[in-house]
Amino acid sequence: MYRINKYAEKQVTNCINCGYMDPELYNTYGVKRGLRDINGQGVLTGLTNISKITSFKEVDGKLVPCDGELLYRGYDVRDLIAGASKRKMIYEEGAYLLLFGELPNEEQLNEFHDVIARCMTLPSNFTRDVIMKAPEPDIMCNMTKSILTLASYDDRKNDLNISNVLRQSIRLIGNFPMLAAYSFHAYNYYRNCESMFVHRPDPDLSLTENFLRLLRPDMNFTEIEARTLDVAFLLHMEHGGGNNSTFTTRVVTSAGTDTYSAIAAAMCSLKGSRHGGANLMVMEMMDDIRDNVRDTDDEEEVENYLTKIVRKEVFDRKGLIYGMGHAVYSLSDPREKVFRGYVEKLAGEKGREKDLRLYESIEKLAPEIIARERKIYKGVSPNVDFYSGFVYEMMGIPRELFTPIFSVARIAGWSAHRIEELVANNRIIRPAYKSVIEKRAYTDLEDR
Repeated sequence: MYRINKYAEKQVTNCINCGYMDPELYNTYGVKRGLRDINGQGVLTGLTNISKITSFKEVDGKLVPCDGELLYRGYDVRDLIAGASKRKMIYEEGAYLLLFGELPNEEQLNEFHDVIARCMTLPSNFTRDVIMKAPEPDIMCNMTKSILTLASYDDRKNDLNISNVLRQSIRLIGNFPMLAAYSFHAYNYYRNCESMFVHRPDPDLSLTENFLRLLRPDMNFTEIEARTLDVAFLLHMEHGGGNNSTFTTRVVTSAGTDTYSAIAAAMCSLKGSRHGGANLMVMEMMDDIRDNVRDTDDEEEVENYLTKIVRKEVFDRKGLIYGMGHAVYSLSDPREKVFRGYVEKLAGEKGREKDLRLYESIEKLAPEIIARERKIYKGVSPNVDFYSGFVYEMMGIPRELFTPIFSVARIAGWSAHRIEELVANNRIIRPAYKSVIEKRAYTDLEDR
């Protein structure tokens, strides 16, 4: 191990030098870095009928920023949540809609719930032999390992018939809460020397209720906790085909691989700090603000510290106010708008009004500070991750689980996009890269 470490250190300069690319070459060849233009708009790479994100409207032939809108199969997510305000299974209804294209009636919703509940089981000894064996500090890695291992228990893992892919997808939707909760308990037991809890799901509970049941030592939760988590899961389950993990799902699916490999690839994408870790970065930033701002109710003091963050003088010195702004939305993130009311209710129940005031203060001040200190191309507003970490923290959900529970929600969207890719495209995704190397003459070994 020592030798390979030393060798890597010795060769790192060569790797960096041969990997360097003159930034001007991207302009010369018209390459959209990150598949996005200068305004942050994604390069069109496909079509989808699953969801739609609106952040601009056309006025007199020009695109003008507008309040964001998110549609699932044509339905506004705000209407989906408002329509389910007096009942459970908000997540199940959304998952049904994404997979099958229509809203379920009561009988269909109950049947879908029952099918998912029956899928909340794992193979014999799987929890002991796979999840609890060599548990990772990174729970996303442990979940990914478990997903790939589940393929070993499926005799039809390579069957790309849509009915089989749908069967696999629904089973994974039911498995994900267990993989996340059990992976955390294994990590918490072996790495943190805490007690081990392995609760069984209750088939009469919704998916989000079961997640809280599996996670909590006493298996108890309040109604507002369950409903807020249900709403959070609905808002996180899908966000277009262009986000990194969903695009990864479609790229890997187009190669003709199995469901477990495609979803594992999506997990690897989501665990990246630039994708699934946004709410965790918000929490770390909030910790830093509380540690360095004497009175968080003093707007002027908060503004001064936020200005230092943007100027790269404090915190992680990257100049970012995390949770503010979005790659797609401009004036507002509709998910944040609808989620906000649930945040307020939960903060009241948990006695966290002072912390909520700090969030509200940052929400008000950050756009003004960013506009003043930096050149921006579109509006800046809070995104859903600005508040989601705060919600999870108020529920006592450990930070190690913030990204894993994102995946528990997003598995429904990944599954819908995998099926759409198999049905509609049926062609391997293979974008072009412009080579800028020049041919060189070969030199014999003794002459180098």
